[in-house]
Amino acid sequence: MPTGSGKSAIYQMAGELIPGGTLVVSPLIALQHDQLDAIHRLPVGRAAALNSARTTGAAAETLAAWSRGSLEFLLAAPEQLAVASTAAALEARPPSLVVIDEAHCVDTWGRDFRPSYGRLGEFIRRAGRPTVLALTATASPPVREEIIARLGLRDPLVVVSGFDRPNVDLTVRRCAQPQDKREALFDAIRAESCGLVYVARRAATVELASVLRDRDVRALAYHGGMPAAERREVHEAFAGGQSVVVVATSAFGMGIDRSDVRFVVHHDIPGSLDDYAQEIGRAGRDGEPARAVLLHRAEDLGLRRYFAGRPPTADTVTAVVGALAGRRDTRRAVETRTNLSARSVDRVVNELVRHDLVDIDADGVLDGSRMRTDDAATTLDAAGRRYAAVERSRVEMMRAYADTSGCRRAFLLGYFGEPFEPPCGRCDNCRAGLAEEAAPGRFRVGQIVRHREWGEGSVMQVATDRLTVYFESAGYRTLDLDLVLGAGLLA
Repeated sequence: MPTGSGKSAIYQMAGELIPGGTLVVSPLIALQHDQLDAIHRLPVGRAAALNSARTTGAAAETLAAWSRGSLEFLLAAPEQLAVASTAAALEARPPSLVVIDEAHCVDTWGRDFRPSYGRLGEFIRRAGRPTVLALTATASPPVREEIIARLGLRDPLVVVSGFDRPNVDLTVRRCAQPQDKREALFDAIRAESCGLVYVARRAATVELASVLRDRDVRALAYHGGMPAAERREVHEAFAGGQSVVVVATSAFGMGIDRSDVRFVVHHDIPGSLDDYAQEIGRAGRDGEPARAVLLHRAEDLGLRRYFAGRPPTADTVTAVVGALAGRRDTRRAVETRTNLSARSVDRVVNELVRHDLVDIDADGVLDGSRMRTDDAATTLDAAGRRYAAVERSRVEMMRAYADTSGCRRAFLLGYFGEPFEPPCGRCDNCRAGLAEEAAPGRFRVGQIVRHREWGEGSVMQVATDRLTVYFESAGYRTLDLDLVLGAGLLA
C-alpha cells in the first residue's frame, strides 16, 4: 500500500483484536518511536520498544512486562530477536501475531546489509508459526515472491492496492557533465523550503550540503556513518517541521512521518525502481503538489551495474558448505572454523536454509547432516547466477525509466504490475506531448507467458512497440513487440 495509506492501522487493529501479544519487527529506531507515539494516542493495549538505544535495565523491564502479559505490542529491531533475554521472553510468551513492517527489507537488506532480516523465517518457525502480517509501501512482483519465500509464508493472502501518487510530478533532467548536475540541482530546489536530496556516496552528502548552504539554502547532511547524536539531530530537525533540505544517502527517510515534503531530488540514479518508488513516496504525503526530479547522467550507471547482484564468492560458499556438510553446528562455530565474518556466513547459511539444504532446530542449531557438498555448491551457484541476473536487470529498468520517451508514470506503475493508461499529464514527457496511448493488442499487464529459454514470466508493461516481461530465471527483459509476434517468442 502507498505510504500514508494506513498500514500501521492494520496491525494496530489486528493486534488489539487477536488474543495474545503482538510482535512488530521494525527496522529503525526513528520508525519505532513514530509507531510508539501513534499507538500511545489510541485506545489500544500498551506498547514498548526494544532496540540498541535502550539501557539494559529498561530492556529488562520491557521484557518482564511482555512475559507478564501486560504489553500488547512489542516493537523490536530484527537483531533483538537473537538476544538471549529477548528469545527467552518470546519463548515464554509466544506472540500470536508477528508483524514485519517495511517488509521489502526482507529482500533488500536480508541478503547483504542486515542479515538478521534473513533469519526472520527461522524465528517464525521457532515461534510455532503464528499469524504473520508483512507490510510495505513498495514491492514489485519479484520482491513479493521473495518476501513470501524468506518468511516461509504458506498460502498467503497477498493484498496489493494502487502504487500511484498522482500529486507527485515526475521529471528527469539529463546532465552531460558532473557540474551540470549541480546547476540542475539548484534549479530543482528553487524556493521550496522542505525537501530531500539523495546521493550515492556518504562524502557527497557533506559536500553538497555545504554547496547548498553557500547558496543560502538551509541544508543538512545525513549518512549512516555519522555519529548517532548527529544523525538524531538531523532527524529531529526534519521530522520536527523545520524548513530544511536534507542531503542524504538512502539511509535517511524510512520512518520519517512528515507530510509537507515538497520535493525529492535524486542527484545520483538509484539502483532500482523499487528504491526510487520508496524514496519519491516521501514527497507530497499531504496530497498537495510535489515534485520528484531525477538528475540523470548515463556514466553514473556504471557504479550501480558494478555492485548489482554480487553473490557470495565461490571460496566463501565452499568454506561454509564444507564446515556444515554432514554435521550439526551453530553459526558462531561456523564463523570460527571458516574465519569468515558473521555477514558472510549468514549470506550463505540463509541461502542453504532457503533451498532446504540445511535445517534449523528450535535452539537455532544448524543441521547439515543430510547435505552433500557438491549438491549444495551447485545449487548455490545456480541461485547466485539467477540473483545476479535479476539484480542487473533491475538496474537496466532504472536506466530505461530515465531514458524513456513515454509516460513515466505508466512506466513506473508497470514495473509494479499496475496497468495505467497514458498520458498522465504529470510527467515531463506527457507535458512535452511525447507520451502515446497504448494500443490494444495481444498482451496485457499481468498476463503469464512462456519463453523457450527463460521459462515462465509475467508481463509487466505493454507499449506500442515493446513489452517488458519479468522472468524468475532472467529478471526483467524488454522485448521488441514486432519480433515477439513475428517469431512467436512468447506463448
